[in-house]
Amino acid sequence: MDIFEYAMKMEQDGRAYYLEHAEKASLPELKKILLELADDELKHYEIFKAMRDGETPAASDTTTTILQTVKNVFQTLREQEQDFQFPENARDVWVHAREIERKSEEFYREKAQEVPDARQREVLERIAEEEHRHWVTMQSVIQFLDRPGQWLEDAEWSGLDDY
Repeated sequence: MDIFEYAMKMEQDGRAYYLEHAEKASLPELKKILLELADDELKHYEIFKAMRDGETPAASDTTTTILQTVKNVFQTLREQEQDFQFPENARDVWVHAREIERKSEEFYREKAQEVPDARQREVLERIAEEEHRHWVTMQSVIQFLDRPGQWLEDAEWSGLDDY
């Protein structure tokens, strides 16, 4: 299996995971995040499919807005000042997702060094960056689940750039 076929499979698996857990999400705001992540995985799939078929999409086709979405979702939750009841396994879902994103980022960075085509290399690096932003998203959600009252004051989160 070539790297693009493998990458397509990874993206399909990630999308299926996010859709499965979005369907089970009791909090609409967390569902929104999971659905946006699923959409990003679909975009990645389409990019890798094009690359497999000999096309080289522009690196700009990999743009995601997930970090801004997450920040907005949690600011809204905080402003509503509601108590949150998360299922017992909620943290486990996000920890597993974080691991998926970490492995994807590593894979794409590694493969970017192996492809001879500079544009393909650039696209792989951009998708690796997106996977890193997904990882940051997972980390932020986990922090929110662990300590919702302090989450938005986290200095690292407040300094994130918009993408």
